[in-house]
Amino acid sequence: MRHLMRGMRAAGLLFGLLLGFTLEAITGAASAAEPVKIGGSHALTGGNGAIGKSSQVALQIWAEEVNARGGLLGRKVELVLYDDQSNPSTVPGIYTKLLDVDKVDVLVGLGTVFTAPAMPVVMQRNRLMLAGLSLAVNDQFNYGKYFQTMPYGPDGKSSIGLGFFEIAAKLNPRPRTIALVGADIEFANNALEGARANARRFGFEIVYDNKYPPSTVDFGSILRAVQAKKPDLVFVASYPIDTSGIVRSVREVGLKATMFGGAMVGLQVSTLKAQLADNLNGIVNYELYLREPTMRFPGTEDFLTKYRARANVQGVDPLGLYVPPIQYASMQVLEQAILATGTLDNDKLAEYMHKATFKTIVGDIKFGANGEWATPRILMTQFQKVKGSDLKQYDQAGTQVILYPESLRSGDLKTPFPMQ
Repeated sequence: MRHLMRGMRAAGLLFGLLLGFTLEAITGAASAAEPVKIGGSHALTGGNGAIGKSSQVALQIWAEEVNARGGLLGRKVELVLYDDQSNPSTVPGIYTKLLDVDKVDVLVGLGTVFTAPAMPVVMQRNRLMLAGLSLAVNDQFNYGKYFQTMPYGPDGKSSIGLGFFEIAAKLNPRPRTIALVGADIEFANNALEGARANARRFGFEIVYDNKYPPSTVDFGSILRAVQAKKPDLVFVASYPIDTSGIVRSVREVGLKATMFGGAMVGLQVSTLKAQLADNLNGIVNYELYLREPTMRFPGTEDFLTKYRARANVQGVDPLGLYVPPIQYASMQVLEQAILATGTLDNDKLAEYMHKATFKTIVGDIKFGANGEWATPRILMTQFQKVKGSDLKQYDQAGTQVILYPESLRSGDLKTPFPMQ
């Protein structure tokens, strides 16, 4: 009987050990199966909704491709994107929820006025931020785990409009005066600060320098004030809604200059391209990517094919030339960093990202000390052969040519503005 009891106790002990090992294995498997969460705020509605939705599609394409390959570190990728409704005041709460409730592993941001209010939360929690379309945000924070994938370079305030000034400085006869006008919001303020510095650098006299409230809808009086100064150059820093109003008012007022444009957000997306049609001709403005023959990188065309197929179904920006390629590239950067380090530890990821060069569909990306591209690559372009609202024309060389940088130039500047 005693032998039987000892045997039963031994069997029970063995069963307990096996049960413990099994539960541990199950718990470990469940833990390993937790998705890699990448989260942030995106303007999916409101004035910046077209840009936010096109970015969302690009991120979704990347996540689906990664998951089809088995995920990251053996775990599926999950995107957690909340609509900030184009309202910066919603952003701090969104990022607090992402960290406290959703427990995201890596944070992403989109847009200067939306990334900036997220930074205090990000820094307090010591987390990595992978931002896009965020001009000179880290100038005020100097945060070591901030990375910005738009090609502004280390001095974004200057580089966003540098091409505009370099092109103007080479004209003969050389322009002498410039007017500066922009919205009183963070992106435009940064761009105007850089424009003032560039004007001084290239010896242009500033004859008009004014900002308008973001709620402005009538730009006629502003543009008449600009016209009264008879500037050779007009540099504008604006967001999508006011960009549209300014372009329409320019034609109504009959504004004339040698060059007009600069840092106008919105002219890059399909909605405004279609709405403004021929009114765009002659405008010189920044871009990130165009389908000009000088700008082709491995993988870009494949991505655009996938993006456009989905965009047609979802009703988002059908061209996808502005934000989608660079946002997809930002996820390629993150993927390569995670695979190279074998971890989601934000400190280790940041350390690696400061050192590495990343191969992406928009070319090689290497970050400088402040988390911006080590070398800027902002395009300065000119609308030249726009005819009507058909978007297919933007896939044809010469509709919107690249003027700057010289290494990517696909056409020559035509003056004066407006184009005859």
